[in-house]
Order: sequence, then C-alpha cells, then structure tokens
Amino acid sequence: MKKIIGSLICLLLIVLITIGIFMGKGKDNTEDNLTKITVAEVAHSIFYTPLYVADSLGYFEEVGIDADIILTSGADAVAASVMSGDAQIGFCGSEQSIYIYTGGEKDYLVNFAGLTKRDGSFIIGRTDEEFDIKDLKGSHIIAGREGGMPAMTLAYTLNENGIKLDELNFDTSIAFASMSGAFIGGTGDYVALFEPTGLQLEKQGYGYVVASLGELGGEVPYTTFMTRKSYLENNKDIIEGFNKAIQKGLDYTFNHTDKELAEIITNYFPDTSLNDLTETIKRYREADSWYKTTYITEEGFNRVQDIMDNSNKLEKKAPYEKLVNNEYSKK
Repeated sequence: MKKIIGSLICLLLIVLITIGIFMGKGKDNTEDNLTKITVAEVAHSIFYTPLYVADSLGYFEEVGIDADIILTSGADAVAASVMSGDAQIGFCGSEQSIYIYTGGEKDYLVNFAGLTKRDGSFIIGRTDEEFDIKDLKGSHIIAGREGGMPAMTLAYTLNENGIKLDELNFDTSIAFASMSGAFIGGTGDYVALFEPTGLQLEKQGYGYVVASLGELGGEVPYTTFMTRKSYLENNKDIIEGFNKAIQKGLDYTFNHTDKELAEIITNYFPDTSLNDLTETIKRYREADSWYKTTYITEEGFNRVQDIMDNSNKLEKKAPYEKLVNNEYSKK
C-alpha cells in the first residue's frame, strides 16, 4: 500500500511539474512574441486621441509590440530620455530633433511618424466677446515655456499678423503645469492652454475659449514620433510595425464619432467625464488637429524651422531628408 501511495504521489508530482512547464512556456512565448519598448510622451492629453485609440484597441500587440507609454513632461525631457536610451521612442514636438541635430549630435533624432498637424492649445480669455488676433496687442498673455512650440507658434502667429512681441506682455515665465492656476489666480488677460483645461475653466467660470491657436498658426508636424538614428537603422521592423499601429489609430479616429472615441479612451482620462471627453475630441476634430496619414511633409517641417527662426531659436537650418524618414508612411 505504501508503495502504491508513493507511486501515486510521484505521478502527481510529475503531472504538476509537466503542467507548470507548459504553462511557463506559454507565458514565455507570449512575452517573446512581443517586443517591449518604452514610449516617452510629452504630455498626457486628449489632443493625442489617435495614440490612445491605437493602444486601447491592441494595434501595437497586433504588430508584435508591447508599448509602455510613460509621461515625460516637457519636450526637452522626452528628447533626453530617448537620447539616454531610457525610452526607445519619443513623442513630442519635431523641434526637439532640430535642436539635437544642430547641437552637433551624430546619433541624432529622426522623425518617422506624424500624429498632430497643428498646435493643440486654445487661447482662453476673460470674456466671451468676439475675438480677433489683434486683440492681443497690449495685453498680458501667459504663453508657455520659452523655446517650446506653443510659445513659438503664438509668437509666429502674432508676427504674421503684424504684432510685435514688445507690443504686449508675452509671458514665458510660468511653468506649463502652473499656467491654468496662474490664470485662475488673476495673472494675465489671456492664456494658451490644451484641452480639456480650457473647457474646465469655462465650466468653472474663470474664462472662455476664444480661438484655436492651431487654426491660427497653420499646419506643421507639431507632435511626432522620433527615435535615434541608430535605433531606426537597427530596428526597422519595430519602427515599421509602430508606424502601422499609429496609422490604424488615425484611420479609426477619422471613421468613428467623437462619442465612440471618447468611450474607447475613457480609461486613459479617469478624471474627465464622458461628456467632457466627447466635447474635447469634437473641438480637436473641428480644429483639424490630426494627420490623416503619418507622412511628414517637407513644407510642414520647414515651417517648424520658420517658427523657430522667428523666435531666434534656430542656429542653422536642419535637412529634412536626414531628420524625417517617411519610409513606412503612406502619402
């Protein structure tokens, strides 16, 4: 009897070990089939709806990528994260690739997919009177970080409309995260903010969205995906797959309603109501904020450099053919 019991115990142990091995293999295979990458995003914003759509619907997994999207506030911080290898892909303004290249870096950042084609901020005023860009003359506007695209786009737009910066208080002294709080506290006549912050200020009675800076500023590769030149050359399959996933996110965005999109990305913005999400997506759609394909045009890239040059932030012109790779994008 003891021998039988002993045999049964041994048999049970063998079965359990075998099951464990197969289960372990299944888990390892799942992990092995997905390439883990880190994506550093400049801000967590509804402005980037197509990215979250792609992530939520599993488009990255479909192409064999496990994408960890982490908030890395500030375009300069995103660039530093990619250059150091902490992140494989950066998501921020294309101006950062120009700063890196003109600074003399050999393994510079290359933009390989566009997502947003306009500035995503809205100008918030203290009254809801009909707005004209010339109303900013003589005013105090909280513009954003010096050298950042929101402030540079606003400066460019003002100059294009015949307004010089010395004709108003163009305030770049307030950190991005503190801009809405400063405006609520009474600083400034206007402030440039991303949504849904503008919508929230309206609901709280602190201000009114009077204009889209994106519509005023024109089309540029405002927020793009970029990686180091060496990483792109050595991981073409990953870059191609990532581009494909983003394109599917864009396609889905253009083929579904604002409410449907809001329902998909609601988990990414747990503190924002479904109604506010829907309204914000609607505002960005009406402002024509997103590319239809990930292709980055030379005209748009050169316009970014014009905007930088206008703010005296362009040391020398950067070559489009080196800093933009459209190999995996459709026109």
